[in-house]
Amino acid sequence: MNSLAGIVPVVVFLLFALVMAVLARRRSRAAAEAGFVNEYFIGNRGLGGFVLAMTTIATYGSVSSFVGGPGQAWSIGWGWVYMATVQVTTLFLLYGILGKKMALVSRKLGAVTVIDVIRQRYQSDALAVAAALIMVTFFATTMIAQFVGGAKLFEYVTGYSYTLGLCLFGIAVILFTSIGGFRGVAVTDALCGVVMLVGIVVLAGGILSAGGGYAQVMDTIATNHPEMMEPLSGGNMPLGLYFTQWLLVGVFTFALPQSVVRTLGYKDTKSLHSAMVWGTVILGAMMIGVTSLGVLSAGVLTEPLDAYGGSVDNIIPQTIVATLPPWLAGIAIVGPIAASISTVSSLLIASSSAVVKDLWLHHSEKQGKHIADAIIERSSLIITLAVGVAVFALSIVPPSVIWKINMFAFGGLETAFVWVLLGALFWKRATRAGALWSMIGGVAAYCTSMALGFKLFGLHQITIGITVALVLMVLVSLATKPSDEKTLKTFFG
Repeated sequence: MNSLAGIVPVVVFLLFALVMAVLARRRSRAAAEAGFVNEYFIGNRGLGGFVLAMTTIATYGSVSSFVGGPGQAWSIGWGWVYMATVQVTTLFLLYGILGKKMALVSRKLGAVTVIDVIRQRYQSDALAVAAALIMVTFFATTMIAQFVGGAKLFEYVTGYSYTLGLCLFGIAVILFTSIGGFRGVAVTDALCGVVMLVGIVVLAGGILSAGGGYAQVMDTIATNHPEMMEPLSGGNMPLGLYFTQWLLVGVFTFALPQSVVRTLGYKDTKSLHSAMVWGTVILGAMMIGVTSLGVLSAGVLTEPLDAYGGSVDNIIPQTIVATLPPWLAGIAIVGPIAASISTVSSLLIASSSAVVKDLWLHHSEKQGKHIADAIIERSSLIITLAVGVAVFALSIVPPSVIWKINMFAFGGLETAFVWVLLGALFWKRATRAGALWSMIGGVAAYCTSMALGFKLFGLHQITIGITVALVLMVLVSLATKPSDEKTLKTFFG
């Protein structure tokens, strides 16, 4: 049955986010002293600590964090929560490893994108093109998962159609990303982050109320599924799964380019340190909290998975419907939808920057052509809109298991960028050939092993991709000519 009470909070949130994007755009026009490109793609390096933390959290925390991950926790138990705790380190690693060095180098180079930094360090257009194509490909995969997850959740909870949900927030996110640029995305991400926390609290209250309190919920789980109380979950959480998931959603996430670009946009060192504290605390509470809700749902949804459509992606939507009245359910789904929107908006602006700044403008500059800011602005809006519409169209026929789709994209991006970025900033001996072989060879090995279902020692294919990428980076770099002294001095001198 269609629920008007359920849809109203979603519409109000989307309209408010759109207004914030418009206001941010007006402010950015007034602040665009360094030109359109610097303002639209990195907010003229003016983000404060809280906004920096929240935009990074919102970019990292996708709809799979609120739907797919908790659904897995409902199936597996507290072992999945223990695995998820590694996400507490995500922002600490990002800001601690790359934050300051990326900011210093990018300011020195006048770099606006992550690929700008990679191109300057390795002096390779081929590497920059490969990086741009890999980014856009995996970003599109992630965005499809976000659109699908958000629309499915909307359909399940409100009773309105999947297509209506897809149109409603798909169009909204494309519009406010196109209009707002990086600053607009950052501001709306901060809003989305706050809304995510509200959604978690509302759903927690519904679960505990429906289950008779925390003690009763835990007793129900212990009675029905005692293995869910154990760290290894009766064999469902083997140590190998812990290890590879810690790599995939924890250790190597500092190399995700959609997060790394945030380190180019903060205002000063005080903002970076503040973001590190805010981000670590809030992200930890958010990810551990929402994954725990998945386990607690097992104290309310006690039927076999087939009773809920046969997919763990249905667990959180079903929990919302089962434990909350329509108006509160509408508030609760705003959290996951905000997660979806914040991730899509960040990936849209990063995709646009890869096409406009890293490919088109760089090619024009090499040919000695000057492109006016008005043309760049119009083209950036068109490209952002075009990428968003393309992803929207691909989402009309939804794929299944959004959690796996999201993790596939994570693994591909981490494989492509982790050693290339670390080599660029911290290893003088890294060369353009080493970086190119590492990026292309690592991604090829990762995608091939995923397609074939091939694993080593039962570990996720991220271990294959990362290992191949590392070996190629080291061996090819040592076998080829070092970077020139001028480049090394810029990065290390």
